[in-house]
Amino acid sequence: MNKKTVKDIEVKGKKVLVRCDFNVPQDENKNITDNRRIVSAIPTIEYLLNEGAKVILCSHLGRPKGEVKKEFSLAPVAKELSRLLNKEVKLADDIIGESAKTLVANLQEGEAILLENIRFDAREEKNDPEFAKELASMADIFVNDAFGTAHRAHASTAGVADYLPAVSGFLIEKEINFMGRALENPQRPFVAILGGKKVSDKIGVIDALLEKVDVLMIGGGMAYTFFKAQGYNVGNSICELDKLDLATSLMKKAQEKNVKLMLPVDTKLGKEFDKNTETKIVKCTEIPDDWEGFDIGPETIKIYEEELEKAKTVVWNGPVGLFEFDAFAIGTNALAKKLATIDATTIVGGGDCAAAVEKAGVAEKLTHVSTGGGASLEFLEGKKLPGIECLQDK
Repeated sequence: MNKKTVKDIEVKGKKVLVRCDFNVPQDENKNITDNRRIVSAIPTIEYLLNEGAKVILCSHLGRPKGEVKKEFSLAPVAKELSRLLNKEVKLADDIIGESAKTLVANLQEGEAILLENIRFDAREEKNDPEFAKELASMADIFVNDAFGTAHRAHASTAGVADYLPAVSGFLIEKEINFMGRALENPQRPFVAILGGKKVSDKIGVIDALLEKVDVLMIGGGMAYTFFKAQGYNVGNSICELDKLDLATSLMKKAQEKNVKLMLPVDTKLGKEFDKNTETKIVKCTEIPDDWEGFDIGPETIKIYEEELEKAKTVVWNGPVGLFEFDAFAIGTNALAKKLATIDATTIVGGGDCAAAVEKAGVAEKLTHVSTGGGASLEFLEGKKLPGIECLQDK
């Protein structure tokens, strides 16, 4: 996938509309509690500013559902951007109204402004052509650097590319390079770790990865559907009874493709969904009634770690336990720490998994931690992402 980047075009003196992913968590006082998404957009923004572009930033925040809601204002983001860039980033009061147009008209080379939350306009998520055209009319070039929303065909992620030359920022370039290379031409053994609650969320990914990987490790809530499919009791564990045939067929496909499909051999149980619940460890074939599986057990950790020692490429999507509770974060933390020590390309798909490796303190030691949850999942699945497809090829 060879897409043009900001380095492939002349930007000096040009108005550049940059779609970022500033959808950051905040506390009740509107203080940003995790600025990673803003920080990861800085290299692209700084490059454009240093090259003399007039930068118009846009993003969504939360789900205002097409209405102006003060609690979803990008004001805290503008403040944080100004701090990180060491120069003022003015916030428009609107998206394509008077305020935005006045700020754009007064933009000088090497300056940046931020439009108000793009989802305050209901036409954004509908990819309304009139809205996209109006947005595009403020700029000369479109840069998409929001990998987290690249799987959405919205006006600001794809629609504007119908009216402007479109290229990628450095963040999307990095995502395409690392994840694309891992999938197209991996160094082997190629191991995938898949966690998360449900098989149904990952059917497409499991299916796609069985065509590519040498080893597929399963963890998280979806493991219990595989156990049930083999006739074992799963107690109160998450289990999709309507997906038992599917789990069986995936195990069969792994066998046919000569892929080593690894399921946990033991599990850490809790009596209820509570961080202080009573716990115990049992074999996965011996889960008693009234107990619920929340993490992989010590024996599984050991087996998975030994397998990872041999790997040359690892892609991981989804925690292998209920990592939000310390008692059930042991498996996820152990695998995260293992990945930080092996001699391999290690790629973590975004969302909960990115938060887990950050919490384990090893994010810096991995080859790449994706900024997109749903987007990285669809990318692994081999789906075409509208926010990337719309960019110009080199």
